[in-house]
Amino acid sequence: MAQQIELTNTVKDSQLGQRLDQAIAELFADFSRSRLKEWLLAGKVQVNGEVVTKPRTKVMGGEEIILQAELEDEERWEAQDIPLDIVYEDDDILVINKPRGFIVHPGAGTPDGTVLNALLHHYPNIAEVPRAGIVHRLDKDTTGLMVVAKTVPAQTRLVRALQKKRNFVREYEAIAIGRMTAGGRIEQPIGRHSTKRTLMAVSPMGKPAVTHYRVAEHFREHTRIRLRLETGRTHQIRVHMSYLQHPLLGDSAYG
Repeated sequence: MAQQIELTNTVKDSQLGQRLDQAIAELFADFSRSRLKEWLLAGKVQVNGEVVTKPRTKVMGGEEIILQAELEDEERWEAQDIPLDIVYEDDDILVINKPRGFIVHPGAGTPDGTVLNALLHHYPNIAEVPRAGIVHRLDKDTTGLMVVAKTVPAQTRLVRALQKKRNFVREYEAIAIGRMTAGGRIEQPIGRHSTKRTLMAVSPMGKPAVTHYRVAEHFREHTRIRLRLETGRTHQIRVHMSYLQHPLLGDSAYG
């Protein structure tokens, strides 16, 4: 069954000069570029209240983008009886504690055994919610809390709040290699690695990325740090800490 969605976001000043299709790919990152382009060409995207269908239209920053579309079920995932560590639940949302090694969403090479498959088993009606209610992800080896929407209205509001950074703070703890003397701010763009295509890297052609960090505890050869994200790029913390030459303990990809 198709779900009606309406999302609103504002073009960032840092996106000045971008093509519209590139801009909406960053603003509505929960959807694939190909799907967003289809919606754009079909007249489902408004810029400052006017329908725009040309992907090459340049944005200046500050424009209000409204996306109104129908979300069809593209594929059916299998419901699997996988335990979930539920720390909060009401009629609209669910908060789970994701352990290390648990992949959030099926993908290439991982067709099942994910958080999404578990959600479909425990809450069959969540199949009617886009992405089974998943509005944000954690890396496979990252532990932490995830908010899941149990209804379409809750999913829409959560996505909108995440995009506008309302009432959401993403804070992480990690152990970095080496002794760090003070906290700071890392503002370095992140894009696909030039040769290792499964990895990310700091790149002048990448998307803007900002990470704040502060020292929580010192050890002889390591530092426990707390990190807060302004953006949510793939592997952002791992890439930024490696850039500082303080990779995370146990990170075989960027260490």
